[in-house]
Amino acid sequence: METTQAVLPEVVYYKDFPAIQARAYTTPNGTSYLREPGVVMIAKPEVNLEGLRDFLKGFDPELKFIDYVDDPTMIPAGTQLTKIAGQQCYFAFGSGRSWNEDAARYIRNILEQKHGSVLEHANYSFHLYGISRSLTHELVRHRAGLAFSQTSQRYVDGKILRFVMRPEFQDDSELEAMFFADIDSAANKYERRAELLMERQQRGQGILTGEKKRDLRKKVNQAARSILPNETEAPTVVTANVRAWRHMLNMRASEHAETEIRRLFVRIFACLLHVDPILFGDFQVVAKPDGIPAIETPFVKV
Repeated sequence: METTQAVLPEVVYYKDFPAIQARAYTTPNGTSYLREPGVVMIAKPEVNLEGLRDFLKGFDPELKFIDYVDDPTMIPAGTQLTKIAGQQCYFAFGSGRSWNEDAARYIRNILEQKHGSVLEHANYSFHLYGISRSLTHELVRHRAGLAFSQTSQRYVDGKILRFVMRPEFQDDSELEAMFFADIDSAANKYERRAELLMERQQRGQGILTGEKKRDLRKKVNQAARSILPNETEAPTVVTANVRAWRHMLNMRASEHAETEIRRLFVRIFACLLHVDPILFGDFQVVAKPDGIPAIETPFVKV
């Protein structure tokens, strides 16, 4: 593994939830766009072991299972959930178990043994924005342990239309100017096409007609959207368990990954690391020649 460390993006907190925000810009002609992804964690595990007391009291007191819920060391909820899932497999609730103060060693052993199933209990949800349609086409190819909810271009119209500038276009005046011209054109063509379709609809023209207002609007949007490029923003909510997040970090934050999605997953990793440095602390952020960091770990395919 390379040893050249890279600096992670700065994380801000909203109560106990991390985020890396992205600023919106406009072209000289007023078309909205973003230059980088926004990553907002909106859900994470919550663990309460008190309900286990009666269960653990049901065994021989000499086993001292009841001490399990009185472990004095606090650890992140995701680690706690993973740890109890693993220890339940071996009924390791007695005094000879790995205590919370040794949680990092316990999780490392899980990674070394590739006992990945226990990582599937802890889930984290993100709201992602400033990501393009081409990126989300890559993202939604991941299926196991994930859920996606993405903005529908059929149900929303041009009022919320924004675009995403790729990393390769930034700081290059010619490519940036070409990007501005392209998205200005796409936005104008979309608006004009929607206007013409609405006019036909109001005249009761064939396929554009319908009974419900929402369905009528949808018919206009679904036809108008075909002009939109892959650079169109596609905000998405993603929920995944730790095993799935680790797999995606290995795949999409690799130096071999597509640049836009690599940049996104470096930001996702930064938030995950802040929330649970035990579950994600084995990853190393390394600098790459193209200026976009990558993430590496010795524990792949867990």
